[in-house]
Amino acid sequence: MNAVIRVERLNKTFGRKQALYDLALSVQPGEMVALIGASGSGKSTLLRHLAGLACCDRSAGGSIQVLGREVQAQGRLNGEVRRLRADIGYIFQQFNLVARLSVLDNVLLGGLGRMPRWRGTLGMFSAEEKQRAMEALERVGLADLAAQRASTLSGGQQQRVAIARALTQRAEVILADEPIASLDPESARKVMEILADINRRDGKTVVVTLHQVDYAVRYCRRAVALKGGRIHFDGPTEGLSPNFLNDLYGADLDASLLFSDKAHRPHLVQELPLALAKA
Repeated sequence: MNAVIRVERLNKTFGRKQALYDLALSVQPGEMVALIGASGSGKSTLLRHLAGLACCDRSAGGSIQVLGREVQAQGRLNGEVRRLRADIGYIFQQFNLVARLSVLDNVLLGGLGRMPRWRGTLGMFSAEEKQRAMEALERVGLADLAAQRASTLSGGQQQRVAIARALTQRAEVILADEPIASLDPESARKVMEILADINRRDGKTVVVTLHQVDYAVRYCRRAVALKGGRIHFDGPTEGLSPNFLNDLYGADLDASLLFSDKAHRPHLVQELPLALAKA
């Protein structure tokens, strides 16, 4: 089976600091993969490279392919990367909604990559496109807020609007960068369940960066752990043992919120194996 995402010899340097070291990674169709690791480990940097939002070091000769098409190689983005991005949904930690627009209008923006530029500039969306956007809002449970300004929504609601935008985009691959980092536990659960449903029911490939390991265990079968810009682990989430997580996070282990409900946090190490067994 051909990989949906293929990364080879990916290196990235910011000034004198190397953020990614010779990464190699492949993701198969229909997988839901969690990228985990401490802050600064390279998770978000890797995700941005997958979408062609950042360019790898030229000297290392690395390459990234998504859906069988080249996103970048040897430090250069593919000239057709904008067209490729129409098939890649990107969900940002800070939602990236247009605050003054309605919820429905924000979701409609997901279709811009598949329509003539002049129609998008004039905001001329067809009845079919509006229907698709409403169906996406229905799926994330926000159809009743379609006419409301995006700025009036809670953080969890705004993130669900962002997911609806990706659904309207008809993306084949969804990249979610810390989508629950700023959300309360209940909102985080809803967002992760929606992403898992898209993966399971629609067969979409989902790669999500997470700081909360319990969500990785609960919703993803595979985890890729980064440490210092290198892949430290790549395998089933059942392999995320307490000893490994201590090594991965070190002094930041408590900050990783292995169990996001703070009432459980005193029992993290004891409860983790049970959570893994239930995953």
